[in-house]
Amino acid sequence: MAEENDPKGVASLVAPITSKDPKRADEDKPKSKEDENVSKAKAELKAETDELSEEDAALKGELEMLVERLKESDTTLYRPALESLRTLIRTSTSSLTSVPKPLKYLRPHYAELAKIQQSWPDHPASSLLDSVTSAVGLGKEEPAVSDKSLFADILSVLAMTYSDSGKRETLSYRLSGGSEEDPGLWGHEYVRHLAAELGEEYIARSDPDARRPTDDLLALGLRLVPFLLTHNGEADAVDLLLELESIPSIIPHVDENTYARVCLYMVSCVSLLIPPDDKLFLKTAREIYRKHGKYTESLTLALRLQDSELIKEDFEAPVNPHMKRQLAYILARQQVNVETEDETLAEILNNTKLSENFKLFGKELNVTEPKSLEDIYKSHLESGRSGAPANVDSARQNLAGTFVNAFVNAGFGNDKLMVEAEEGQSWIYKNKEHGMFSAAASLGVSLLWDTDVGLSQIDKYAYATEEHIKAGAMLANGLIHSGIRTEMDAALALLSEHVESKSVPLRVAAIIGIGIAYAGTHREDIREILLPAIGDTSVSMEVASMTALALGFIFVGSCDGEVTMTILQTMMEREEAELNSKWGRFLSLGLALLFLGRQDASDATIETLKAVEGPIGKQALVLVDICSFAGTGSVLKIQEMLAHCHDHLDPEKDDDLHQALAVVGIAVIAMGEDVGADMAIRQFNHLMHYGEPVIRRAVPLALGMLSASNPVLTIMDTLSRYSHDNDLQVAINAILAMGLVGAGTNNARLAQMLRQLASYYSKEADCLFMVRIAQGLVHMGKGTIGINPFHTDRSLMSPVAVAGLLATIISFTDAKGFVLDKSHWMLYFIVMAMYPRFLITFDEEGNLLPATVRVGQAVDVVGQAGKPRTISGFQTHQTPVRLGQTERAELATEEFMSYSHVLEGYVVLRKNEGFEKEEEKMDLK
Repeated sequence: MAEENDPKGVASLVAPITSKDPKRADEDKPKSKEDENVSKAKAELKAETDELSEEDAALKGELEMLVERLKESDTTLYRPALESLRTLIRTSTSSLTSVPKPLKYLRPHYAELAKIQQSWPDHPASSLLDSVTSAVGLGKEEPAVSDKSLFADILSVLAMTYSDSGKRETLSYRLSGGSEEDPGLWGHEYVRHLAAELGEEYIARSDPDARRPTDDLLALGLRLVPFLLTHNGEADAVDLLLELESIPSIIPHVDENTYARVCLYMVSCVSLLIPPDDKLFLKTAREIYRKHGKYTESLTLALRLQDSELIKEDFEAPVNPHMKRQLAYILARQQVNVETEDETLAEILNNTKLSENFKLFGKELNVTEPKSLEDIYKSHLESGRSGAPANVDSARQNLAGTFVNAFVNAGFGNDKLMVEAEEGQSWIYKNKEHGMFSAAASLGVSLLWDTDVGLSQIDKYAYATEEHIKAGAMLANGLIHSGIRTEMDAALALLSEHVESKSVPLRVAAIIGIGIAYAGTHREDIREILLPAIGDTSVSMEVASMTALALGFIFVGSCDGEVTMTILQTMMEREEAELNSKWGRFLSLGLALLFLGRQDASDATIETLKAVEGPIGKQALVLVDICSFAGTGSVLKIQEMLAHCHDHLDPEKDDDLHQALAVVGIAVIAMGEDVGADMAIRQFNHLMHYGEPVIRRAVPLALGMLSASNPVLTIMDTLSRYSHDNDLQVAINAILAMGLVGAGTNNARLAQMLRQLASYYSKEADCLFMVRIAQGLVHMGKGTIGINPFHTDRSLMSPVAVAGLLATIISFTDAKGFVLDKSHWMLYFIVMAMYPRFLITFDEEGNLLPATVRVGQAVDVVGQAGKPRTISGFQTHQTPVRLGQTERAELATEEFMSYSHVLEGYVVLRKNEGFEKEEEKMDLK
């Protein structure tokens, strides 16, 4: 541009330039990248010079004059020049989208300034006066710094806009200067830039080939954290300390204004982290919550860590008895027992009043009236495919009616078929042999949680002459105690005498009854009773496998060494033909459940299983792997499961059951983590297209596991499509999955789909049987009971519920061998996952307290600015109220304060005294 304005005209532009010209010779030299950057910056500035306003031109001139002063030999000029540069840079204001002008005008001089700074000797601050210079406009006294250090600070800021990527000059100048002043004085962008470079530098120094000390990086990082926390950068502070491998260092810097956002972000990151960072994040967040007296939050995290010491510590921490009651309700929901001498707390921990409160909840919703089978089937709405009467096995349909009646009227204890049937007219006698077993056991579901009335009702059948009725009564005794603890230990007293019975149905019923009744209790006295049956090679594989499964239920997630060793020994000692029987999968499942959610704790067992020959070794290996990482969302483990599905095996030559288990495993690992679950659904679509038959049959089961009691539209439509598959086993599993997805939701769309399927499969006995079962599941507890294992705002996974769901689904990996044959009672495994979907509020005295709440879809507010709404599309209700799986409740007014951070299940409220004062003021006005 300058040349175009040349008064000599165009001639000068085209005049020949010979190679002798010294300027030309310099230009011909190859330029370094640094020289190119300087030239580029100068060219850009030259182009903008004509457009500068007077103010900008003056600023540019002043900055250039200060740079010239730093080049001079008079050292007394340096300090004032540096002070002026610092002041101009700090006080510059600009829009959010452009570079501050001082930084822009100093860009061409950056390389030159860097060389000047290097040439200066290290010496202390110029004078005492300089050492206490105040930062302009900030009113803070700064510590004494040498001229060279101050120069390094200024270059550190300039390097943000000039430096080449990869050099990390912002950080290196900051560290070399050794400045003690707060980095936040240079602004938010500088702190963020420094944090980014700190992470990169830490990784570079941690490289095993070039390991160098990192103490200076951590020290600087800890000086950035307070600034980030006080400037809405909680996520940045956590990310920085994660990269510096020092997450616990955040605890002293968090205060009452920032702890909630910091912990929310940390907890939401857990599913994306690899061990041991995931546990470290939970422990750190728990410490922060404890420091601020948030006991329900800290107990929730202790439960996620499955650490009994931390759970006990959190339970005993609060002095307030009402807070202790609230903590007891949370522990009871997770079925974790803590020793206490307080009778009120013991009653809560034992879930003693669950039945009473559930019936009260049903009364409020007006659903206590028993439902008949026709109320569920609505056969008049089923359009038959042909005019010919359906040729259906009536015994099979009576059996289906048994399950439907039990699931629909579960917990209310007043169904007409079983509980209130007239003497001699009981539905049991309309079934044959094994059907009588399931019919008698259905009493336990109808009378679920009601141990007082239930035991007397079941007692009528406990001494029946018919072996199967007696066995069903044994199982019913176990079912009514699911999730309930009693001082009498009635379940153990009634069932233990039949554990060594000569009758296989009676023995299996007693063992499974004990397993369901004491699931999650980790009781050693029960282990002594059951364990011998696993190692005894004289007992059938059915008894040994069911015993292993029952112990898996009781010691779920405990890593119990004795049970583990006994099962492993059995796998090595038993005949291969026995281990390869259909019952073998439950032996493996019993072992796997011991490590549920314990991640790397199963490593030794996995190594041992590699030595177990035959198909059972592979099956156990896959099951232990998936249970260990259940609900973690571990991407690496999901990839391992997909790798198992990759092989195309010949079912006649190879056992391919482990592939079906791997498919279910993808869902077990991904559930509870939304992004992982969405990705898993895409993988299932691929497996359905390209997988072998055994894999295709397992896909619907995996979808049912992934979305239990959560009827997502896309999943419902996918399962509806699979329910018409040419492979009847795929169709049967898809129908069950439709029941699992809609369990306890009364979903009208699903109910209509199932009615259409009842017409479609009117001549297929097995499929029609499954349609009826699915209808019973969808209307479970008349829409008041769910089976999703995640609760407390989907932050806690119930190990007992996962065990029940997994056992049910594994039985459908061979539906014709179990549920559609003589082991239909396995459908009752699902009882372990059943729990009311209610919110009931109490006052501090323990009395019911109706409160106004808003119920809406839960919204993810992690990292959002301000105080965003946590629910959307809400409706206002009076408690008790029913909650969906993805719904969240919050108090509608400030009349009451909640002891719990989540409004779900049982919640203790206290009166807000400030609210009454506000009302009084309003009245006065």
